[in-house]
Amino acid sequence: MHTINEYREEFIAYLDSKKITKEPRNLYEPITYILSLGGKRLRPVLVLMTAEIFKGDFKKALDAALAIEVFHNFSLVHDDIMDDAPVRRGETTVHEKWDINTGILSGDAMLIMAYQLFENYEPNVFRDLAKLFSKTALEVCEGQQYDVDFETRDDVMLPEYLKMIEYKTAVLVAAALKMGAIVAGASDSEQEKMYNFGLNLGIAFQLQDDYLDVFGDPETFGKQVGGDIIENKKTYLYLKALNSGSEMMTKELEHLYSIQPKESEAKINAVRSIFEKTEADKATKIAIGDYTARAFDVLEEMEIEPENKDLLKQFGENLMNRTV
Repeated sequence: MHTINEYREEFIAYLDSKKITKEPRNLYEPITYILSLGGKRLRPVLVLMTAEIFKGDFKKALDAALAIEVFHNFSLVHDDIMDDAPVRRGETTVHEKWDINTGILSGDAMLIMAYQLFENYEPNVFRDLAKLFSKTALEVCEGQQYDVDFETRDDVMLPEYLKMIEYKTAVLVAAALKMGAIVAGASDSEQEKMYNFGLNLGIAFQLQDDYLDVFGDPETFGKQVGGDIIENKKTYLYLKALNSGSEMMTKELEHLYSIQPKESEAKINAVRSIFEKTEADKATKIAIGDYTARAFDVLEEMEIEPENKDLLKQFGENLMNRTV
């Protein structure tokens, strides 16, 4: 087995070898730009790692890993347009650097390019990868729509929110793990266990992302801290605070989520303070730990080498304790 950093380095080298320089430049340069902004490369690393865990050659999984990274970045380009986000990974977002129309069209091209990468596999592997990918891509769109709908709803419940982040984020982590298993030829039962491991880990990952959006360090987080508050997103923190606070605090929080001041810093600080007073911050950290533990329970059921279980567990623990 290789280390996580070795998988990441192999993937980045493969990504660099696939850079597109053809015309029209205004279609392909934004794609090169967003893919070069770095990020954790979490999903492609999981594809490669899982392929080797199931005794496959991880290099045969590079195209599947690239497909999921291209798709993930496609979704970020379109999400940033929908959220009117100015910063992604510490740099200007595609629609700000170019324009909205370019962001939409380049994103569309990325989705098509992701599917094309599966054509490099044998027919049965191609079929299984494409079937999983289509299901996952549609669920990501459903999750994004739930996210948009929640911004204008005042009756969002915690189970609804958890379903939204399962679709918007967790299914892509789960799919990455299952793709590696598919390429390696793992049994259907082991593929499903790996998928469920990833689903729980993905929910924990998104809850941690929500937490860092409010309490993260702007120097390391890579996105605008407080972005979810500015956009009035009903995150786990928000919903927990509503359920845990006094009537006065609940009304104050609801008021803050009904306004869009020109200067957002005061709003962010006020909401952050409510999250701390209601201990929504602590409740979110507990939930992160709970979903990580569920992932580890599934991991114990897998028929893989003990050292590989340890590797996946270490990966999960690192995600839970991350600051970026």
